[in-house]
Amino acid sequence: TAGTALDTAGGAPDPAGSRWSIGTGMALAMIDTAPPRGHFADATLQWDPDGSYLLKVGTAEFGNGTTTVHAKIAASVLGTTVDRIRIRQSDTDLVAHDTGAYGSTGTVVAGRAVLAAAEQLAATIVGTAAGLRGVPAKACKLGPLGVTVACDDLCVPGGDGATSFVGLEEIAAAGVPLEAHGSHSGTPRSIAFNVHGFRVAVARDTGEVQILRSVHAADAGTVINPEQCRGQVEGGVVQALGTAMFEEMMIDEQGRVTTDVLRNYHIPQLADVPRTEVHFADTSDATGPFGAKSMSESPYNPVAPALANAVRDATGVRLYELPLSRDRVWRAVAAAGE
Repeated sequence: TAGTALDTAGGAPDPAGSRWSIGTGMALAMIDTAPPRGHFADATLQWDPDGSYLLKVGTAEFGNGTTTVHAKIAASVLGTTVDRIRIRQSDTDLVAHDTGAYGSTGTVVAGRAVLAAAEQLAATIVGTAAGLRGVPAKACKLGPLGVTVACDDLCVPGGDGATSFVGLEEIAAAGVPLEAHGSHSGTPRSIAFNVHGFRVAVARDTGEVQILRSVHAADAGTVINPEQCRGQVEGGVVQALGTAMFEEMMIDEQGRVTTDVLRNYHIPQLADVPRTEVHFADTSDATGPFGAKSMSESPYNPVAPALANAVRDATGVRLYELPLSRDRVWRAVAAAGE
């Protein structure tokens, strides 16, 4: 079905002329987070009298979007907005320990630590409010400024459904520390899947490969930050196309690297790559926070084999070396023709 979709919908039109051969190809890849118990993360969350929350987490933000993800996790549990979550990170004095930002662990492992801290703090706030009003915790709902208490007959026999409000300042004045800690050991592992599909045109007389359509499907579980994750997929595909089509380290007879400057080591530019359609699978994983899975470098993995499969479909020739440069494709096609 996916192959038919690549054949019949979207993308650039087929180039005219008998010199072009058209092919489609797909590949599936799997990735998991760091080895079990190979990554540890800690987080601390506390209420501030100015009405915000301070989240301390050891993992580093390096453009992968974990700052936004962690803020959204904390805000969701605490019934508040992301702008009320202040984050301090990447400091060994903040929390007990964090192994580091690697192995697709920012959302899953560090995110689980943040989730644990947020759930503990929310339970403390709600429990204190329930005690102050003499009602069960299920009668309380945490919001941005405090706890709304609505007790009907389902909560207390004979309850009249009247509501009251317990502000966070009142809860803090009760003497209960509004601070919580969370941690996660990285066990069990989170496993994500990625599928890439290409429709290509290959010029048999020159070896040129034109990508007519590029489609990527990612199983990232519950996608907490869709815009960031979509950008991560698109960037991973571009990086992989560099490996698949352009980048090659050349070494001369003396063992010296000759592709030592960017003018003869081609990294793909915007004009070199197609637009990639990105689709997220509707899945959920109990391993990650709110059903999220890892993603990180996983979009990179299926791109080169999918492109090689598409070139094989177009030409009937299987290439076993990267990149699939014009000269390499031309030589393989010419040799098969001979």
